[in-house]
Amino acid sequence: MADVRYYDIRCVRGETTQIDIDNGVIESAGTSFFDKAVIRVLGPKGWGVLTRDHVDMDSKRELDALVEAAARLAAVTQDDINLADAPRGALPVPPLGEDPRDVDLEEKTRLLAGIEAAARVPEVANTRARYTEGIDAVRFQDSSGNEYSYEAIRSGFSVLVIASKNGVMQMGSERDHIITGFNLRDKQELGRKAGEVAVSLLDAKLAKGGARRAVLDPELAGVFTHEAVGHASEGDLVREGASVLAGRIGERIGCEGLVVVDDPTLHEFGFIPVDAEGVAVRRTEIIRGGILSSYLHNRETLAAVGNGIPGHARAEHGAPPIVRMSNTFIENGDATYDEILAECKDGILLIGSRGGQVDPGRGVFQFNAEYGYLVEGGETTDMVRDVSLSGEILSTLHNIVLIGNDRKMSPGYCGKGGQNVPVSDGAPHLLLEGAIIGGRGE
Repeated sequence: MADVRYYDIRCVRGETTQIDIDNGVIESAGTSFFDKAVIRVLGPKGWGVLTRDHVDMDSKRELDALVEAAARLAAVTQDDINLADAPRGALPVPPLGEDPRDVDLEEKTRLLAGIEAAARVPEVANTRARYTEGIDAVRFQDSSGNEYSYEAIRSGFSVLVIASKNGVMQMGSERDHIITGFNLRDKQELGRKAGEVAVSLLDAKLAKGGARRAVLDPELAGVFTHEAVGHASEGDLVREGASVLAGRIGERIGCEGLVVVDDPTLHEFGFIPVDAEGVAVRRTEIIRGGILSSYLHNRETLAAVGNGIPGHARAEHGAPPIVRMSNTFIENGDATYDEILAECKDGILLIGSRGGQVDPGRGVFQFNAEYGYLVEGGETTDMVRDVSLSGEILSTLHNIVLIGNDRKMSPGYCGKGGQNVPVSDGAPHLLLEGAIIGGRGE
């Protein structure tokens, strides 16, 4: 096939287990199986992409026929696409503590029910818990002779609690996901914590809006890092002109000690041994010393944009790879938590995240904290609720006054282009000057 410049085939077989418990009632518990393959062919110009179920990766005849079919699709595309050279190689998958496959569905359900029951402290009105387990066996090969296979197992849960009193309703939540084994034992304390936070918020003060000093906890600071910095650094958004970071390589965009990293090699929830294009993964410093130093790329965006390394292509089962984050975080500074509070003097401490929105093209964001505390004289005082943080990405990065030494990572799932992939994000505590705080208090 003379018109085929490159092809790759990625097959993922596995199973997904989900358990849902709502107010003590088991809504669903079961396992589903999948076997999906994506075949990509780069023709004279652009891609031809096929998705198929139950492909025999050991049948040369079947693979040749699929490549030929994808090549016919590629022949009619008009996108002018090139691929950058990329290093190859796969990392070992970390060993499992306890294999989830050794625990039956009944025991998993019982353990999840224990977490959900622990969340039902007095004044809690609703509880919901979900367990999610994924087992993926991945095989990859391409026209350059590269072949990889690995198995990845992820296990984790979330618990959501609603407390109610005198017409006031408040929410608490906790989650924990890992890549190193079964993750439901001895977790009742997280359920209890979610319930206690929801109940405490019933009597919390309403936050007052305005510009002030703010301390961000590692979870909220991690969400900011992922949403506001990580997405804006993805090479496809940069190429499309949809990122405020486009054209700023080598420019100071943050405070002097700021280091922002995406690292697929860390054994956090976003770990991948090799990316979805068969490219070796390694740590990428997006920002170094406050200066934008690299974008995140797949082979296609690296060829189009430059300034970075590949290895950031990821894909959901049965979908073509796109540029994605993995484990994205702000590196530790040298300030202690007590030093950050003391320097804050009078302001607000923001804890946790209830989501929000970001426009990486315009460079603006708005995130809702789970709750907060007023900071008075360098000490935390009253609990506050209904509080948010908003602003411009670049000015916020410049307004970081202190960076803590207590980085913590939080697991989750990131959606982009209709695909969800496991990620983690994190940061140490941060102190911001002139943070724009949203609230409803007087």
